[in-house]
Amino acid sequence: MKEFLLSRIKRPYLTAKALCTCLALVCIATVSAFAQDASPGTWFLHNQEVYVANLPLLTASSAEASAVLATALETILPDRDVCCGKDSGLEDAVLSAPASLKELSAKLQGRHVLGDGLSIMVRAEYFPKSSIVPNLIVKTLMDQQPMLLKWKSHIYVLYGATYDEGRAYDMGEREFVIHKLWLLDPRYSGQRREAELNAETDDWTKIQGILTLSIARK
Repeated sequence: MKEFLLSRIKRPYLTAKALCTCLALVCIATVSAFAQDASPGTWFLHNQEVYVANLPLLTASSAEASAVLATALETILPDRDVCCGKDSGLEDAVLSAPASLKELSAKLQGRHVLGDGLSIMVRAEYFPKSSIVPNLIVKTLMDQQPMLLKWKSHIYVLYGATYDEGRAYDMGEREFVIHKLWLLDPRYSGQRREAELNAETDDWTKIQGILTLSIARK
């Protein structure tokens, strides 16, 4: 994993980077199977970027799993009533220290009561590595939704990607070839917070899953 200096970010938002080489129209079994050839009759826009803007830069209070998870969730759900301190809607789910993103997804999914008695509905969707395709990542980021990614047993905030975009000449379904992922590591502050996963140099078989989240107030 390559680490980035925050001084390289020269925008008022977090710039983005991304995942591995593959096409979205081909069903893949694992993340390691991302390197593929383009479909015939397609054109490409190279080195496109997509990122989620204006994420808070937060650092976990300790290396404890619950503290790191809470900070990651607070980064993508920056609402203190929702996440993740005392009397917040998701406090109990975080304090239970789920062992996996799949378990976390099950705990977050559904209705949660806030401290003021109002409630929220959480939609949590877990994708194991066998289900991760470029369209999922790029289109979620295009919707300005960061994700949680677990890689080598650590939780990261996935907030951006660098990719090529292809489309059939008849303007059919878009295809994406992802080269890098840009991540935030909630364990660190300063220079070590920004990290990159590079399809050419990093081991994508160590990715354990991705979790997407959305909140609706009732």
